[in-house]
Amino acid sequence: MIHSKQIHSEGFSIINNIFTENEIENLISLIENATKNDSDNATFRKSQDLFAIRQFHKEVPETLAFIFNKNLKEIIELNFGKRYFITKSIYFDKPEKSNWFVAYHQDLTISVDKKIEVENFENWTLKQNQFAVQPPTEILEDNFTIRIHIDKTTKDNGALKVINNSHSKEIIRIENMDFENEKETICEVEKGGIMIMKPLLFHASNKTTNNERRRVIHIEFSKQQLPNGLEWSEKTFFEN
Repeated sequence: MIHSKQIHSEGFSIINNIFTENEIENLISLIENATKNDSDNATFRKSQDLFAIRQFHKEVPETLAFIFNKNLKEIIELNFGKRYFITKSIYFDKPEKSNWFVAYHQDLTISVDKKIEVENFENWTLKQNQFAVQPPTEILEDNFTIRIHIDKTTKDNGALKVINNSHSKEIIRIENMDFENEKETICEVEKGGIMIMKPLLFHASNKTTNNERRRVIHIEFSKQQLPNGLEWSEKTFFEN
């Protein structure tokens, strides 16, 4: 399961059959139990178009045993090496009739434990008691994201679309992207499959048009030590 060449050249890779039906059902059960009686939780975001759980691996830690199965741990080690840890996780549930969409963007911020003045860390925000900041480009370039697909995801229920190799342009304003001359890929993924992507890859998603639900667990990884006492706020090690 070595996909590092494609991840490096294109900025993403899709790998199906990572989780069994039983593992997916266990994840669904744990998520449903956690959300049943906890609708006032500050990390939960709910609207008619989207339900999301921020800091997912901390809110539903029981899922980690199923998420980091042998297949996923092998993929991480073979393609990125050891010493990586979780830095952020979000669970997205896009309902059957969702009109929610996301325009093209790069993932430029990381979650940290406090706000302090650090050189080349900029564009600070605070949302739901969570500090986010844009770090130096080299940190973003080394990080990666894995999206675990709880449902089959197609162009009709909001599969990510990406601009191939756009991560190689470093940080670029969207108005400076020449979309007419770029290759766009719609990243359809089977239930139980994953998508790996680099944070600087331009990505977006459309509205749902086929009345099919789309649930995804989004996990970001790094192995970077932050400077001057700054720390990843969601830093969690997994066994690999």
